[in-house]
Amino acid sequence: MDYKQELKNFFGDNCLFDEPMGAHTTYRTGGPAEAYVYPKTPEEWSFVLKLAQSENIPLHIIGFGSNILVGGKGIGGIVCSTKHMDSVLVEGENIKAQAGAALDKVCELACEEGLAGMEKLSGIPGSVGGAVYMNAGAFGQETFDCLEYFDVIDFEGRPATLLKEDLKYAYRKVEGIENYIVLSASFKLAKSDFTQLIQTRNSILHKRIEKQPLEYPSAGSVFKRPEGDYASRLIDDTGLRGLSVGGAKVSEKHAGFIINFNRATPEDVKTLMGEVRQKVKEKHGVELELEQILWGEFN
Repeated sequence: MDYKQELKNFFGDNCLFDEPMGAHTTYRTGGPAEAYVYPKTPEEWSFVLKLAQSENIPLHIIGFGSNILVGGKGIGGIVCSTKHMDSVLVEGENIKAQAGAALDKVCELACEEGLAGMEKLSGIPGSVGGAVYMNAGAFGQETFDCLEYFDVIDFEGRPATLLKEDLKYAYRKVEGIENYIVLSASFKLAKSDFTQLIQTRNSILHKRIEKQPLEYPSAGSVFKRPEGDYASRLIDDTGLRGLSVGGAKVSEKHAGFIINFNRATPEDVKTLMGEVRQKVKEKHGVELELEQILWGEFN
């Protein structure tokens, strides 16, 4: 039996074929996924992982797709979305959230409950799983700051719980996490003044609207912060604000963002990333490192 038929039989309506990835990434562009499924329970994850393993099918995991660019030719194999795993639970000073919950929703809930430690992560457009996977952060706060432990499943379908102290993590990086799929995460927060937290959250959200081109599709900061500097400053200083390739452009509002301002193809975005890197290297001798993840084949 064809693996697609097996997936369809098992997942029913939660299985899509030739699904355009522009619908599932914040760049709003990208070729089709061969198969796209929404596993929810450990059994469903186990099924899809064992199938991929036994048939040697490539597997990709996606949350909100807010850090991913998919090539125009699309992506073979199975893409698993965590979108249907979105429960969030507050227990005392802990918040436990499933991987597909919006990180911002968790931040909002924490503030409303008078729990400090995540308020500066407000407005990050990713899922909890994605935030844990890359140690997402903003305004001097990182996901791992208040993370206590997280539940995972490995690619053989074996569940485990990882403690923060068992891992080596740094700025936008968690070592060894690529061997696992994040299913949920538990955050240990601290009691604090509700009014103060809501104020901080609102001011962070306001700063984002003010400084970031949120009116266009993008995937946030394209490059990691180089040692002792900012990617956006280097890009700005190289005179690249407004530089465009096809429908993709370096944002005039924030040089660290590439926006899809006019039906950009994934190739437009990727070419522009390359041009920015090259020009910054020529002028400043700095090799910018991509923060975003490229999937599939580009034309």
